[in-house]
Amino acid sequence: MKVLQVITDRDRRGAQVFAVDLSHGLIDLGVEVTTVALTAGRHGDLLPLDALGSSRYSVRTFAALRRLARSHDVVIAHGSSTLLACSVALFAKVPFVYRQISDPLHWASSWARRARVGVLLRRARTVVVLSESVKRLFARHYRLSIAHMVVIPNAVPANGFWPASPSERADARIRFGLPADSFVGAYIGALAEEKGVDLAVGTAADASVDTLLIVGDGPDRERLEQLSCGLPPGRVRFTGSLDKTIDVLHAVDVLLLPSRGGDSMPAVLIEAGLCSVPTVTTPVGAIEDVVVDGATGYVVPIGDQASFSSAVRSLAMSADTRSAFGASARERCLQRFTIEATAPLWVTLLERAVRSRSRTGLSSFSQPHRA
Repeated sequence: MKVLQVITDRDRRGAQVFAVDLSHGLIDLGVEVTTVALTAGRHGDLLPLDALGSSRYSVRTFAALRRLARSHDVVIAHGSSTLLACSVALFAKVPFVYRQISDPLHWASSWARRARVGVLLRRARTVVVLSESVKRLFARHYRLSIAHMVVIPNAVPANGFWPASPSERADARIRFGLPADSFVGAYIGALAEEKGVDLAVGTAADASVDTLLIVGDGPDRERLEQLSCGLPPGRVRFTGSLDKTIDVLHAVDVLLLPSRGGDSMPAVLIEAGLCSVPTVTTPVGAIEDVVVDGATGYVVPIGDQASFSSAVRSLAMSADTRSAFGASARERCLQRFTIEATAPLWVTLLERAVRSRSRTGLSSFSQPHRA
C-alpha cells in the first residue's frame, strides 16, 4: 500500500510533526509512505520535506498534488488547509482521509464557515477525529454522519519521551538555571491569546510556582512579557521556541496548559504524561481524554485564575501526589497515545479506503478494531 501524506507547510508544529511521526510508524508496519507540504514553512528549523508550490492554493500546487496522488493508493490530509486542497485537487480521483487537528467551536464558529467546511468534509472518504466527544461535536457542528468518522487519538513516539532519572533532572535544571529544590512549572506551546498563557503567568504572580518557564513564541509574547515585568527577576522566563521539549519536561514539576479554546488534543499533554509530569489544564476539546482530573493531573474551569492556581499549589505541596499522578499519566499515555499503539488503527483504516477506491461518492467505515 502506497500512502501520500499532505501537510500545510514544513514548520515544526503539531500536525506537521505528527505526520512525520506517523510515517515512521506506518513504515514499520510495511506501508510505503511519502509526506509532502503544500508550501514551504516560514519559521526557524523546517521539516526536511518537499513543498508542492509557492502558496497553499495555487493552481500549480493543486496540479502537483494531483500528479503525485495518482501514483499512490490513498492520501491522508492533515489539517484544514489540506482539506480544501485535497477536495479540489483530487476530486474523487484518489481517496483521501482527513485528520481533524483543531477545535471546530473555535475555528469554525459562523454558520457560513460551518456549511463550507461540512461540504469539504463529506468529500473525504472518512474523517479521523481525536475522541468520541469530538465525533459527536462534528456530527452536530458539521452535520456529518457518525458512520463517516473514525476515532484515532493523537499520539507521539513512545521512545521519544521518558521519565527523567535523577541525573537527567539535575542536568536539565542546570541547563535552564533552575535551583534543585524549587517548584517549577512550564507552559509549552504557541503564545496566543486563546492559549490562556496569562493564567500561567498568574501562578508565578501569586507564587503558586517558584519559577515559570514559558516555551514558545507568538503574537501574545509582548503582552505576556509586560504582565511579568513587575515580578521578581527570574520568576518568569521566556525561552522562545525549543527543538526538544523533553529537556524542559525533565526540568519541571508540572505542565500548565490553561487553554481557553482552539486546542483539540495537544501533543504536549502526551509528551508530559510519558515523562511522568502531571498537568493542570482546562476542559477544551479532547484534553480530558488525556488528562484525567484527580488521577493524572487537574482539570479546572476555563479562565478561572483562582481554581487554576489552587490546583497548581496542591501539586506544589505534595511530592507524593505529583509522583502518583505522573506514574498514572505515563501508564495511560503508553496504553493509548503512542504512535506504536495507534499506527495499526491507521493501517486498518487506510486498507479499507484502498479497497473502496473503485467506488464513487462517500464510503462509510466502522471504527477500526482495537486489539
